[in-house]
Amino acid sequence: MTVVVDASVALKWFVAEDDSAAALDLLGSSEVLIAPDLVVAEVSNAAWKAVRSGLMKPEQQDRAASRLGFAFDELVPLALLAPRAVVISRLLAHAVYDCFYLALAEARSATLVTADRRLLLRIAGTQWEGLAQHIRHAH
Repeated sequence: MTVVVDASVALKWFVAEDDSAAALDLLGSSEVLIAPDLVVAEVSNAAWKAVRSGLMKPEQQDRAASRLGFAFDELVPLALLAPRAVVISRLLAHAVYDCFYLALAEARSATLVTADRRLLLRIAGTQWEGLAQHIRHAH
C-alpha cells in the first residue's frame, strides 16, 4: 500500500513526541512511503523550532536534515501537485501546505497519514475525509 506521510508524522522519526512509536512503526513497515518534497522544508523548520524551544538537540536536527529524504520511496515535486493543491485549499478554506499532501494522496489513491488533528477536523465530512487517517490508526 502507498502511504503519504506529512511533516507532522515525519518529524516524529527524529524526536520523541506523542505517537513517535507509531510513526517509527510506519517507517519500519513494508508500506511505500511518499510525500511532496515540501516535507523536507516543513520538517526542517519544525526541527529548528524544536531546537529553539529545547525539545530537540542540534544533533537531532542535523540528523533529520541529512536523513529525511532517504526515508521516503519517493518525494514528489510541488510543481506537479500545485494546481490541485490550490483548488483543494480554496474548497476547504485551509492552508495550501497541508493540501499538497491531500493532492498527492488523491492523485495516487493513497492514504495520508498525519498527526494533524486540525487537518483531520477540516476534512471531516468532505470528499477528502476517506483519504486521511491519524497516525494512531495507521496500518
